[in-house]
Amino acid sequence: MPAPAAASRPVAVGYDGSETSQLAVRWAASHAVTRRLPLKLVHAWVWPMFTKDLGPVKGVAGSGLRHSAEAILAEGLALAREAAPGLDVDGVMEAGLPAQVLRHASDGAALLVVGSRGMGGVLGHLAGSVCLELASSAPCPLMVVRRPHLPGRPVVVGVDAAARSSAVLADAARLAAAIGAGLQLVHVETGRGGTGREHGRHAPLHGSELLEHAVAEAGRLVPGLAAFGTLKDGHPAAKELVEAAADADVLVLGTHNREGGLGNTVSAVLHKAPCNVMITR
Repeated sequence: MPAPAAASRPVAVGYDGSETSQLAVRWAASHAVTRRLPLKLVHAWVWPMFTKDLGPVKGVAGSGLRHSAEAILAEGLALAREAAPGLDVDGVMEAGLPAQVLRHASDGAALLVVGSRGMGGVLGHLAGSVCLELASSAPCPLMVVRRPHLPGRPVVVGVDAAARSSAVLADAARLAAAIGAGLQLVHVETGRGGTGREHGRHAPLHGSELLEHAVAEAGRLVPGLAAFGTLKDGHPAAKELVEAAADADVLVLGTHNREGGLGNTVSAVLHKAPCNVMITR
C-alpha cells in the first residue's frame, strides 16, 4: 500500500493508437492497480502544430482532425478500463509534440509509461527519438514497454559506484516488489581486459564488494526481496546489460553517471534490450 503522500501520484501513460501504445496502456493499467494508484492517459495531439483546419468536413458527421484525436483518446480510456476494471482513469488530450506533451503531463507522476515504437515509417523513428528525449528529461522514472509483463522473470538493474546509484537501486527494488519479481544486480567492470565471463576469485575485489553492499542495501530497502548480484568484466556496459536483459522482465538503468558509465549506455540499451526498460535518476 503506497504511503499517503504518494497515493495521489498517478501512473501516466502515452497513447497514440499504435499497437505498442496499446501494450503500454495495458501494462500501465495493470501496474497502477498493483500499486493502488490512479492512471493518467495522455494523447499528444500533433495536428494543431501543422494546420488550423481541425474541424469537421462540412456535411460529414464525425469527421475532422479534432474528432479523430478525441476518438483516439476515448479508445485509450476504454482499453485501460477493459484491462483494469474499476481503475481510476483520467484522460488528457494536449496539443504539442509528443515528448513535450508527455513531459508536461507526467510532472508529479509516479511513473511515465510509453511504447517502444510508433506506427512504423517516419512515426516509428519519431517514437524512438521521443523515448530518448524522455529518457533524459522526464520528471519521473520512464518505463519503455515492448512486451507484456512476464511473471517469474527478474528485474535487472545496473549498479555502479556513482553517488546516485543508490537512488536507481531503490527504484528497481520497489519495482521488483510491486510486480512480485526477484532483483538481479549487475555491475560491469569495463576496461580491465577480462573475458566478460569471469567471476569469483578472478573478479576485481572492489567490484565484488560493491555488489555485496548493493545486495544488502536492496534487502534493507525491501525486506524479504530476493536479490542477488552478477559481476561482469571486460565488455562495454551496454553489451553486458543487454545480454543480462535477455532473461529479464524489466531492465532498470540510471542516467546519472557523468564519467562515461551506465548513463552513456541508455541509447544503445533502448535500441537493443529485448525486455521492458525503466530509466530512472
